Amino acid sequence: MAFKAGFVNIIGKPNVGKSTLMNTLVGEKMAIITAKAQTTRHRILGIVNGADFQIVYSDTPGIIKPHYELQKSMMRFVKDAYEDADVLLIMVEPKLQIKHLELFLSSINKSPAKKILLINKIDQLKPNEKPDTLLSYWKEHLSADNYLAISALEKTGIEPLFKQIYNYLPEHPAYYPNDALTDRPERFFISEIIREKILKTYNDEIPYSVDVVIDSFKDEPNIIRIAALIISNKKSHKPILIGKGGSKLKKVGTEARIDAEQFFGKKIFLELHVKVKENWRDNELMLRHLGYNRK
Repeated sequence: MAFKAGFVNIIGKPNVGKSTLMNTLVGEKMAIITAKAQTTRHRILGIVNGADFQIVYSDTPGIIKPHYELQKSMMRFVKDAYEDADVLLIMVEPKLQIKHLELFLSSINKSPAKKILLINKIDQLKPNEKPDTLLSYWKEHLSADNYLAISALEKTGIEPLFKQIYNYLPEHPAYYPNDALTDRPERFFISEIIREKILKTYNDEIPYSVDVVIDSFKDEPNIIRIAALIISNKKSHKPILIGKGGSKLKKVGTEARIDAEQFFGKKIFLELHVKVKENWRDNELMLRHLGYNRK
C-alpha cells in the first residue's frame, strides 16, 4: 500500500472553533482555547501518524483585517497556510454567511488544495435549524470538494471528516519522524499555557496587549524550572497584571503551573514577572524576537 502524507490546514474567522478542531483531530492540546476572539496568534502544527499515512494539521490565526504589525504577522501565517495546503478545511459556524468570508474568499478560490467546507458548532443549533439546510446554502455559495456539518467540541462528524481527509491525501513520504507530535519546542507550549491563563483572567484590552517570553527552561530529573516574562504593551497595564498584593499574577502562575504539570507529566516550578515594552505590537524587531516575523 502506498504511503500518504500531506498538510491539512484549518482556516476561518476568529472564534469559529479552529483550535478546538485541531486539538480534537490531533488528540493533544496543541492550541489554546478560550471564548475570546483572536486567541491563536501563531501557526501551530500537530502531527498524526498512522501505518500508511502522516497528516500534518495546521491551526492558524482567525482571519481579520490587520490594524498593527502583530496582526499583519498573524495574517502572513494564514497566507502560508493557503500556499502549502494539500487539504484546506474552511470552517464556518451556523450564523455565518458567504458575505462574512469576503476577506479571504479570493484566496480560497485560488488555492489548488482540496477543499472541505465545515459547518462547526451544530450542537448549538436550535430545533428548527437543520444541518442539511445550512449545507445546501454553502453548496450554492462556495465551491468546495466536500461539505460537512460537525461539532468539534462534541466530536460529532469527526470520523467522516477524517476519512475524507485521508482520501484526499497525496502519495508522499512522511515529512516528520513518526514519533513527532509538533514542530514547536517545549518553551512555546509553556508560553501558550501562560497566555491562555492571561486570556481567561483579564478583561478588555489586557489579553491582546501582552505576550509571554520564556527566560529560562531547566529540565531537571524531578522538576522543570521555568522563568517567564509577561510583556506588556503599556505601563498602565503592569499594576493590573500584577494585581493587589500580586494576587492576579499569582492566580495566572498557579493555574498555568497546574496545566503545565499535566502537559509535561512532571512537577513544575514557575516564576512569573511583568515587563513593559511599549508598543511592542508595532515593533518589528520585537515581533521577530517573539517568533512572529519568521525569516
